[in-house]
Amino acid sequence: MRSNRRSIRRFPRQVAQTLLMPTLLASTMAAACSGGKPDTNANAMPVPAANRTPTYTYEVVRTYPHDVASFTEGLLFHEGRLFESTGEKGTSYIREVDIETGRAKRQRNLDSAYFGEGIIIFGDQLYQLTYQSEIGFIYDWKTFEPKGQFKYQGEGWAFTTDTVSLIMSNGSSVLAFRDPATFEAKRTIEVTDHGVPVSKLNELEWVKGEIWANVWESDQIARINPATGAVTGWIDLAGILPEADRPRRVDVLNGIAYDAKTDRLFVTGKYWPKLFEIKIKQRS
Repeated sequence: MRSNRRSIRRFPRQVAQTLLMPTLLASTMAAACSGGKPDTNANAMPVPAANRTPTYTYEVVRTYPHDVASFTEGLLFHEGRLFESTGEKGTSYIREVDIETGRAKRQRNLDSAYFGEGIIIFGDQLYQLTYQSEIGFIYDWKTFEPKGQFKYQGEGWAFTTDTVSLIMSNGSSVLAFRDPATFEAKRTIEVTDHGVPVSKLNELEWVKGEIWANVWESDQIARINPATGAVTGWIDLAGILPEADRPRRVDVLNGIAYDAKTDRLFVTGKYWPKLFEIKIKQRS
C-alpha cells in the first residue's frame, strides 16, 4: 500500500470509492467496493444533487521547497513554526523546518527499530506515533528532549488536537479522542459520507472547528464534523503537484498544516519537492 511503499498495511474496513472521487458518490452509494476501485454499476441509485456532499478545489498562493528525502507522516504549525515527522524504518525523525528553505532547523531521529508516524504538540510536549509498534514517544517540543512514552493497541497513523483531546487515526474509518495524560480513548467517532464509512484516514489537521483528513492513496481531503463524524465536504487536490515535479520516487499526497495565527493552509506529500500554501474554493 502507500503507493507500493507500505505494502504490509491491512485495513479493518473496505469502503465505497467516495474516498477517491467524491463526485462519484452517486455511483457508489448502492454498495461498497473491496478493491479500492470505483463501482461502475450503471444501475446504482443516483444521489439527488441537493444531497451530495459539497466539493472544493484549490488555488496555489505560494510554493516553498520541501525536502525530497522526507517520507512525510505529520505536518503542523505551532507558535508560527513548522514541524514535520517522517516514516520508514531508519529514516524516521521529527524536525523543525525552515519554511523558506525546506531545511531542518533541528532534528531528532527515531530509533531504526521504529516506523515513525504522525505528531502533535499539546502543552509543552510533542507526541509522536509509530506505525505497528503500538508505542509512542513524548518530547519537550522546544528541545526535542525525551520525556516519556505511551502505548496503544493497533496501528498509529496520525494526530491532531481540538485543544482538549489528542485525536488519533489508525487507518480505519474511526477516529479516537484520547486523554493527553493517560492516552485513554474517551470517545470515538466513525467518519461517514451519507452513511458510507470513509476509511484510510491518514494525516489529520484541526481547521476552524473541523477535522481535516488526508485519505491515503487519493488526492482528497475530507472535512469532518468532530461531533458526528459526518463528512461535510471534500477538497480535491488533484494535479497540485505538476508532472514535471514528479520524479520516480514521489509518493502520495500526505501532510496538512494550518497556521491559525496567519490563517494560512499548507499541504505536501511524501518525497514531494514542494510545499504548497493554498486557498480553498467551493466548486461552482
